[in-house]
Amino acid sequence: MSGKWGITGYVVLSVITWGLATDPPLETYNVDRSGLSVSGVSSGAIMASQLHVIYSSKIMGVGLVAGVPFACSGGSLAGLSTCMKVPSLESVATFTALVTTGAFFGNVDATYHMRHDKVFIFSGQQDSVVHPDNGPNIARFYEHFIHDSHNIKKVFNLQTEHCMPTENFGGSCTVLSDTNYLNNCGYNGAFEILNFIYGGHLVRPSSNTALSGELRKFNQAEFFTAPPLTYSFDTTGYIYIPSRCRDKSHKCKLHVALHGCKMGRHYINEDYVRHGGYNEVGELNDVIILYPQVVPIPLNPYGCWDGYGYTGAMFATNKGFQEEGIRRMMRQVMGGW
Repeated sequence: MSGKWGITGYVVLSVITWGLATDPPLETYNVDRSGLSVSGVSSGAIMASQLHVIYSSKIMGVGLVAGVPFACSGGSLAGLSTCMKVPSLESVATFTALVTTGAFFGNVDATYHMRHDKVFIFSGQQDSVVHPDNGPNIARFYEHFIHDSHNIKKVFNLQTEHCMPTENFGGSCTVLSDTNYLNNCGYNGAFEILNFIYGGHLVRPSSNTALSGELRKFNQAEFFTAPPLTYSFDTTGYIYIPSRCRDKSHKCKLHVALHGCKMGRHYINEDYVRHGGYNEVGELNDVIILYPQVVPIPLNPYGCWDGYGYTGAMFATNKGFQEEGIRRMMRQVMGGW
């Protein structure tokens, strides 16, 4: 696709689609601001960790599926590839020092905000894309900042490929999917993440859980001063509003679920936002699910979140374009920051 369009073509297309965005604006709901959390799979896990570290004064929990440690790439695609394949070369002490330095210069929130947060880490033993030894390295990174080891849940023993594991949707759990990276593992990853983050007492969905809420599209362009494609954002995002949360007198929580590479609507239509497992958990437990979307551009040909600096050197800081865009979306849903 990049060969066909080139950068000029992408800029022209971006300006056109920016001007033609027809999705409704993102609304504000009655959100408990102490219950904001994020999660992601693959590159979405990288962005989820970045959001958590950057905005730890606001975000109280994070779920990471098939990710790598914070700042592992060193700001290059080659560095990210090394992290994905050879985690034995990672220096967790370097990553924690970067965060401490970043907090000193005001590029991320003070690290003490993480001390009581909940962190869920999943690495599949048959992951052929991101080496499963990244899971323990992520855990060591967070153990540096989180006081209680019980607040970090590590799931490293399941025989899963590189995927978002689901209870009953997708392909075989141990086969790398080139369709949607949602694998039927008999394991509800979305529930396990949210249940751990929110204290362990959520209602578990069943195979016949009815979705009485509404999955809505919204216009992502309103959160940027330039065309969203400039930062690899789609013009359209999604949000699932549980039935009780549509009544804005009812207080709900907010969770941001980030797709992985080749998992946005550009590639798999609405599979992730409909079948990733989050909506059912949200419906039963009054958790609004926000699904930001990115698309491929020449510097990001597979529609990944920025974990290596393709949007600029200040990625993984509060000056990062993607991080700021998602922050504005969260602020809009919550009615403040």
